Amino acid sequence: MLTPTPLMRLVSGFWSFKTFAAAVELDLFSRLAGGKTITVEKAAADLGLADRPADLLLAACASLGLLDRSGDGYRNSALAEEFLVSGKPYYFGGQVRYCDARTYLPWHRVGDALRTDRPLTWDPDSQESMFETEDPQILELFWEAMYSTSIFTARALGEAYDFGAHTRLLDVGGGSGAYPIELCRRYAGLQATVYDLPHVCPIADEKGAAAGLSDRIDSFAGNFLHEPALPPGYDVILLSMILHDWDEPTNRELLGKCFAALPTGGAVVVSELLLNADRTGPPEAALMGMNMLVETVGGRNYSETEYVTWLTEAGFVDAEVIHFEAPGANGVVVARKP
Repeated sequence: MLTPTPLMRLVSGFWSFKTFAAAVELDLFSRLAGGKTITVEKAAADLGLADRPADLLLAACASLGLLDRSGDGYRNSALAEEFLVSGKPYYFGGQVRYCDARTYLPWHRVGDALRTDRPLTWDPDSQESMFETEDPQILELFWEAMYSTSIFTARALGEAYDFGAHTRLLDVGGGSGAYPIELCRRYAGLQATVYDLPHVCPIADEKGAAAGLSDRIDSFAGNFLHEPALPPGYDVILLSMILHDWDEPTNRELLGKCFAALPTGGAVVVSELLLNADRTGPPEAALMGMNMLVETVGGRNYSETEYVTWLTEAGFVDAEVIHFEAPGANGVVVARKP
C-alpha cells in the first residue's frame, strides 16, 4: 500500500543532520575513541548535559548508525571510529561543522534562491566569489571541510585511476592539498603542485609539510579564471570539485586552458558528483546541484555525458568515465590530449 512515510522521512531529514552536527560539536565521538564506552549518566557529566538530553542524544546517534549499544553503555560504531574521531587521517568532522555553521541556515531560504537565481551564502554584488570572506573562522571551517571531504575522495580516486603513468600533477583549485597528499602517498613517482589563490597556497604548503611531503608537493599562486593560461610542465591536470562551481562557458574555457597546457599524451581528470545521462540522479549529485544554487552564481552539477562532450569538443580524445564511491565524488571523467 502506498503511504506518505517516505515523505515524512524527507520532512524530518534535517533532524538527522542537526543531531549529527550537535554530537560533532560536543566532540562526542572523539571522547569515545579507542573503544571507550559511555553511559547516559557519564555522558551527561562529561558533556555538561542533563540526563534527559544525554539519553536522547545517545539513542538518536545509535539510531543513525553512529554509536553501538552494549548493555548500559554506548561506543563508537566502526563508521564513527574511522571518520569522526578528531586527528584521524580521514576525519570528516570539518565538513559537518562547516555545513552547520555556513550553509544550514541559508538553506532555509532555498525558495528565495529558486526565485531569484542568486546565492544565499554571499553577496555577488560586493564579492567576486564565495571564496571571499572577511570572517577567518568561516575560512578555516571551509578549508577544513574541503580537506575532510577531499582526502578520502582522493584515496578512492587513487584506487580507481592509475596515476602511476604520470610524473607531474597540477591540481587546479586544489585548496588545502588533500588530493596531492593522498595521491603522492600512493604513487611514489608522482610530484604535485596545488594551483590556487595566493591566500590559499600557504594552507596547502602547511598541509603538505604536515604530511611529510614538502619535497614532492608545492603550490603555485594564481587565479585560473583570470590568468590566460595554466602553468605548463605537467602531464596530468586534476579538476576536483571545481567545475560544479561555474557555468558551462566558464568550464569550457577552463578545459581549453587545460588542453593548451598539457603535452601530447597528457591527461585531464575531472572528479565530481556526476549526474547520470538523463539527469535523474543519483540524489547526492542532484542535491549537490541544489547546493550550488545556494552557494554559487552559475554553478550546477553536470552529467557525465556533458563532461565527455565538453572534453571532446576541447580537443581531447579517449574520454572515459570511471565510477567509484566517495563523499566528494562518485566518479571521474578522464581524457587524453592527442
